Amino acid sequence: MEIIRTDIMGVCTLALNRPAVYNSFNKSMALQLQGHLDDCSADPAVRVIVITGMGKAFCAGQDLAEATDPDGPGLETIVRDHYNPIILKIRTIEKPVIAAVNGVAAGAGANIALACDITIAKESASFIQAFSKIGLIPDSGGTFFLPRLIGMQKALALMMTGDKVSAVEAEKLNMIYKVVEDDSFMEEIKTFTEKLALMPTKGLGLSKRAVNLGLFNSLEDQLDMEVIIQVEAGLTEDFTEGVDAFLQKRTPIFKGK
Repeated sequence: MEIIRTDIMGVCTLALNRPAVYNSFNKSMALQLQGHLDDCSADPAVRVIVITGMGKAFCAGQDLAEATDPDGPGLETIVRDHYNPIILKIRTIEKPVIAAVNGVAAGAGANIALACDITIAKESASFIQAFSKIGLIPDSGGTFFLPRLIGMQKALALMMTGDKVSAVEAEKLNMIYKVVEDDSFMEEIKTFTEKLALMPTKGLGLSKRAVNLGLFNSLEDQLDMEVIIQVEAGLTEDFTEGVDAFLQKRTPIFKGK
């Protein structure tokens, strides 16, 4: 299996599993990840999704042996059919999707991490927009997300130079949410995702929807959309439970409904 799925207490971890090639993507792994994301989206028992890598790397991007194979799928198919659906699924699944970056994240691997809702990285991890080193442009949403995260000039500089960014520097640039010491990384991911899994999943997903829409809306349109989404949130069982728990001065028990 090129994706290892583990489900514990509402948290589904999808681990990229081609460690011998630093978890670089081929067609099989890309399609498997798409399928697992679809399954996680539809499964009410899954409250949080984590994407990480097996071994030393998070993901080194595209397996160039496949990309340059005359009998392979070719760049258009790789970008359009392998990567683009992954990015769209990550952004449209109305559940938290967390990137647990355990090592180098390069090329498409870096941009998949940055497309996630929250990215947490080991202190020893790094991010590289490696595309310019082989004459390509950033794909997998890189030209969309990176400028929004760190600004156009810094984004273009990293895209053009292909310079490596340490996890510590990535946090300072606001490229990622948090950097964690290597020794405490797994415990931090476990604690953080288990906390999210106990929260009102529908509400979290609706917050994600609102933020996605806010990337394009005017202020007036966004305010109107907040009304619509807030009303939808107010119809959830978790809203009722949250209000009841507040009034009763107890800890709420959210069911993600």
